[in-house]
Amino acid sequence: MKKGQEYIGLVSKIVFPNKGIVEYEEERDGTKVIIPVVIKGALPGQKIRFVLSKKRSSKCEGRILEVLEKSELENQMPVCEKFGICGGCTYQTMSYKNQLKLKEKMVKDILDKVIIDNYDFEGIIASPTEFAYRNKMEFSFGDECKGGELALGLHKKGSFYDIVTTDSCKIVNNDYNKILSTILDYCKKNNLPYYHKMSKEGFLRHLLVRRAVKTGDVTVSIVTTTLINWDFSDLVNELLTLELEGKITGVMHIFNDGLADMVRSDRTEVLYGSEFFYEEILGLKFKISTFSFFQTNSLGAEKLYEKAREYVGETKDKLIFDLYSGTGTIAQMLAEVAKKVIGVEIVEEAVEAAKENAKLNGLTNCEFIAGDVLKVIDEIEDKPDLIVLDPPRDGIHPKALDKIINYDVDRIVYISCKPTSLARDLEVMLAKGYKVDKACAVDMFPGTYHVETVVLIQRTNG
Repeated sequence: MKKGQEYIGLVSKIVFPNKGIVEYEEERDGTKVIIPVVIKGALPGQKIRFVLSKKRSSKCEGRILEVLEKSELENQMPVCEKFGICGGCTYQTMSYKNQLKLKEKMVKDILDKVIIDNYDFEGIIASPTEFAYRNKMEFSFGDECKGGELALGLHKKGSFYDIVTTDSCKIVNNDYNKILSTILDYCKKNNLPYYHKMSKEGFLRHLLVRRAVKTGDVTVSIVTTTLINWDFSDLVNELLTLELEGKITGVMHIFNDGLADMVRSDRTEVLYGSEFFYEEILGLKFKISTFSFFQTNSLGAEKLYEKAREYVGETKDKLIFDLYSGTGTIAQMLAEVAKKVIGVEIVEEAVEAAKENAKLNGLTNCEFIAGDVLKVIDEIEDKPDLIVLDPPRDGIHPKALDKIINYDVDRIVYISCKPTSLARDLEVMLAKGYKVDKACAVDMFPGTYHVETVVLIQRTNG
């Protein structure tokens, strides 16, 4: 195989996240050798034409040029006209039933490689809704091709620069699409320039829309640089006259002159209403502001937290550590039936939100501490009876994991949004006297390869 050349192959399997494997047969010194080629975005059973982009002795990488034969899993037409162009969704050619099968197998294959003893794998829990499930979307301004007209939406598949206008997106409520189209038309009409990532010049950067599933309250945030002193009053009036299923309760203008391509605020101006709304999860209220961390699938989050609460089990008179606690959702669910819950989270804004939400829900036995788990747990005098872990995608710092294990609690519930990071941490925990009792996948992101996993880990007698 040579880099830059085209090949045809059959995708034998898929590994997380979204990596198809083509086992290419090559002859070396008279011996046939199987070379695995990793192809991002390929599905098991597809016959594809691909170009080799990277070559190593043991593993190569390729890029799909054409799908010659579909996978048996692909049994429907995509519901979105931008599917295949937009990088937001990957699995729309599969029925939801087949998506769940694929995700369930990916998670179980990862766990089975590190869990030697028997454990109860409870399969996958579906999202309550397959479409219009997201409560937050970040859109980018740009163009679909160099020099093209202004676009507003998501990144083109495989591109850092090109933007696809996603005015008919299916993973959000149609309110998002109406708001996006209105803002895009307004910006085109007024010839407002977008921010160029290469030259670091321009005005329009992002659009952030959040919508409460339970109430339909919507906040809209337009993110720009300070290049132009622009009055968005007319746009606000246009937005407020839209016929929506929900109701716009806040419009913000966020100023961001930072170089990184991310939504952040140097200064926020409230143009209308309020910067926050309230969402409800399992009977608890949560205040959601522009930059609050919150699970992006509210109804799916209820399924995830119900499973986590089930795994936590008996909590009466117990002190619980909720590490990597975010805005304290899990901590507050457990606080109702526990002696005390201590949450630790590195993002200070999330900790302040957790404290405010606890007051909102009348909970007095929650304590939230801002700081790195690695350092903070050395300063906490209390010793936990059980621990809940919900770390970021990269998992737990090895030194922090050692400290967590040294608490020697009987039960740990680990929630993970990246099963490969979970498997790495489980390997350490299993070697230190723990065993996996139960595990379950939870689909929070239909149409994409992302998946959550919940694991109940028990201390062994030995």
